[in-house]
Formats: sequence, structure tokens, C-alpha cells
Amino acid sequence: MNIGFVSTRIAGVDGVSLEIEKWATVLTRLGHTCYFMAGELATDPQRSLAVPTCHFQHPAIKAVHDAAFSGSTESRDLYRRIADLAGAIKAQLYAFVDTYHLDCIIPQNAQAIPMNIPLGVALRDFINETHIPTIGHHHDFYWERDRFLVNRIPDILRTAFPAEGTSIQHVVISTAMRQELFIRRKLTATYIPNVFDFAHPPAPPDEYSRGFRADFGIAEGDVLILQPTRIIRRKNIERAVELVELLQKSDDSRRYQLVVTGYAGDEGGTYFDWLQRFTVRTGITAQFIGERVGQRGQTADGSRTYGLWDIYPNADLVTYPSSYEGFGNALIETLYFRIPLMTNAYHVYRADIQPTGIQAIEIYEDVMPDTVEAVKALLNDPGKIAQVVEHNYQIGVEHFSYEVLQDRLVSLLP
Repeated sequence: MNIGFVSTRIAGVDGVSLEIEKWATVLTRLGHTCYFMAGELATDPQRSLAVPTCHFQHPAIKAVHDAAFSGSTESRDLYRRIADLAGAIKAQLYAFVDTYHLDCIIPQNAQAIPMNIPLGVALRDFINETHIPTIGHHHDFYWERDRFLVNRIPDILRTAFPAEGTSIQHVVISTAMRQELFIRRKLTATYIPNVFDFAHPPAPPDEYSRGFRADFGIAEGDVLILQPTRIIRRKNIERAVELVELLQKSDDSRRYQLVVTGYAGDEGGTYFDWLQRFTVRTGITAQFIGERVGQRGQTADGSRTYGLWDIYPNADLVTYPSSYEGFGNALIETLYFRIPLMTNAYHVYRADIQPTGIQAIEIYEDVMPDTVEAVKALLNDPGKIAQVVEHNYQIGVEHFSYEVLQDRLVSLLP
């Protein structure tokens, strides 16, 4: 079959783009051909359609978004602007399907979180008009974000995020999302977790990735604690800072360094500024290196840049203290790279990851003295580290692998 992915962007290291790449890989293994439509693309140009208004940062799209969530009074003019933009995007959807002779489309989060309202409306109307087989892959619903709850477009949110139709099957990334979708909209969904290719372990570090520590002044004996996430408030990165502070105060025999690989994200706010001030007050050694993480290469001043996968093998511990996650892509990545993990026991973790038997140092919002002692005990016991990370890798094989994704996708395809 010819299968088309539709999203706001299919580029970079955000969770949606990463999962699209994984789904496309598995579908290709099954013998299908994948095509892509988005506002920003890092895919094969011969199988892609770039539509600028699909991107949530397009000026007209952002203006509609900002107006829609600036109050609660409905506006005829706003609905008209949305309809006009949606009509143009819908025409591009027709062109996408016709050009590549698509048998099925997979909207990726475009009908879940209203970053691009006209795109969600266009998809709703296009699917209703054509009845094309559709698998809606939803990563974040709008009701999970406070900033979307006060809005001027309640009818659109009820009918397009997500849409309902006889040709649509819904997929969610957690059982909690599946339950909420049924409670709120009476829509059933298939649960498919985030996955990694556990059948093929990562390659050993090469010379380039082994240069990471030296490039950032991290000595061989230093403990590198990695926070591999965007810098947004719900990630609770201050908990990682607190952990490093307490570790350093309780152990002056070596230096603990925190490395944060993410950027400030698209959720706004002043959290990054506050976090930097908080980090300075603690006195820990911390580096925020988002501008040098992406792909291998060089910055304008000649400094080397690194892929995230270059960085993981250099870490001694990964911290994941989020208060909320749609699932936890970086957490599964940690299992894949066989790195010990400290995580907050957020809702989806408790529901879908913890029951698999994963071994992690867990906190319940706060870093406590026993958290610090557990981290120190683990880092001082190489044999225990080896046992824990191998156990977690096998958990990944069983529950979060491409084979799990393939089995569930086969049952969804038309």
C-alpha cells in the first residue's frame, strides 16, 4: 500500500517526528511505501509534499492559534479565518493523496493537540468527504494542557481534535489516553507505546562520540548525569539539579556534572531563565548544551555538534523527573542505551511502564535523602549497573520494540 503521514513538522528530534520515523521504518519493512506531508520536512523530497501552512509556526496559523486561546468569547471572524485556511490545506490534502495514489493516511498528532487548528479542521473535512482509511496517531490531547482549556473554538475542539468518522481508527500512546478519550468522546482507541529497535542494539561509541566528554570539559572520572529533554516546566529539571547538588555535597571524592541537551521548546514561559538562576544558586556544575545537539557537524565558531545518540553512551545516569509525559520517549531511549535511570513516577509511568518490571530509582515528585543514597549505591556497584541495564533492555525487547509496533499495526491497516 501507499501510506501518507500528515503532521505539522516531520523533522528534528521531537517525539512526534521520531515516532513517525519509526512507524515508517516498520511499515516499509512490511512492504508498504510511505509518503509525507508537513510544514517542515526532513524526509525524501521525492516522497514528500511541503505545505508551509501545515507548520504551527506559520504566521497565519500562529495568529489563529493565539486568537483562539486568548479568551472564551466565540468569534465569527475567527471561525471564518480558520475555514479559509483549512480550505487551502484541504486542497493540498487532495493533491497529496492523488499525487502519490495513497491508500491510507496517518495524521500524526495533528488531530490531537491544536497547535495548528486549520490543519485539524482540514483533516476532519477531508476524511469525511473521502472516507479514506485513516489511522489517527495521537500523542497529546488538548485537554491535557491547561493553556488550551480556555478557548474561543469549543465546537472545533469537540469535532476535530480528534475527528470522528467511519473510516478513522484511533491510536494513543498510553492506556490513560485511551481511557480519557472514551470518557470524553466515547471513541475507542488502540494503545501502542513508544518503541525502539531493540532487536538491533546501538553501535558501540566511535571516535567522534568518544570526544564528547573532552569537548565539554567532563573528565573521565566525573559522573555525567544526563537530562535528555526539552527545557519546559513539566520536565521538572530542577529535580535533576537538586539531585546533583545533594550528590556533590555528600561525596567530595569526585565531580558530578549535569548535562541538559534540550532547548527551551515551544510551550513558552520563563522557565528556562528561572532554571538557570536556580542552577547558579545551587553551585553545581551544569551545562545547557541544546544549541550543540542535533546532528554531527560544527557551529559557526567551529565547535563540534553532536547527535543525541552520541551523548547517551557517555552518561552514567539519566534523570527523567517529569511531572507529566504523554508516554516517555527519552525513558525508552535510556533502556535502549543501557543507562541507569532515575525517574519521577508520573501517571503514565505508573500505568504502562512500571508494571512491565522496569528497574529504576523512582521519586514521587521530590528528591529525598534515600534517593541520593540509592543513586550513590548504584553508581558505586558496576556489577549491579550491568544487571539492571540488561534487565531493562530485555523489558524493552518484550514491551517497547519494533516487533510490538509491527504486530499492532498489522491489525490496523486496511
